Amino acid sequence: MINLVLFGSPGAGKGTQAERLQKKYNLIHISTGDVFRYNIKNKTELGKLAKTYIDEGQLVPDAVTIDMLRSEVDKHPQAKGFIFDGFPRTTAQAEDLDNLMSEKGAAINAMLALEVEDDILVQRLLERGKISGRKDDANEEIIRKRLEVYYQQTEIVKSYYQKSNKFFSIDGEGSIEEITERLSEVIDSFLKKVS
Repeated sequence: MINLVLFGSPGAGKGTQAERLQKKYNLIHISTGDVFRYNIKNKTELGKLAKTYIDEGQLVPDAVTIDMLRSEVDKHPQAKGFIFDGFPRTTAQAEDLDNLMSEKGAAINAMLALEVEDDILVQRLLERGKISGRKDDANEEIIRKRLEVYYQQTEIVKSYYQKSNKFFSIDGEGSIEEITERLSEVIDSFLKKVS
């Protein structure tokens, strides 16, 4: 089993790469955003609980988020591994994820961080905004603010994985295929160790 954290700022290409890696390695892609939307839309107990925090403009507590992820992991007992996208965002969440994986007799093998220059991220998000209609992708000022928040709040998670030699910086610029190839090189090196 191989378990990966796909990390990167807004616009780094996590969703695109997660889909490609999911198919290539037969892994389960767990996007925290998708999990939240599913639980809220389907009015699960966890979704209703999360919505009470969101409606009040508060962050959903880590315990609720990790319970949602546990529920997703439990749906796939035969999985060859998981790609976590959008989680963890804090050191405490990284510890929670390690504990969850440990409960399953597994571990996070690597954090793969897609690194992209800010100006390229801004252009990517503005382009995405034209296609998706997402308001937060249509305004450069808002995009730059989101990037600032990302660097302040979530970059610290990198050091958590660096301490255990599980952090890998991946050049997230170039064609989609080139980026997939760079990610695959790291994943293949793990698969060789496991087999």
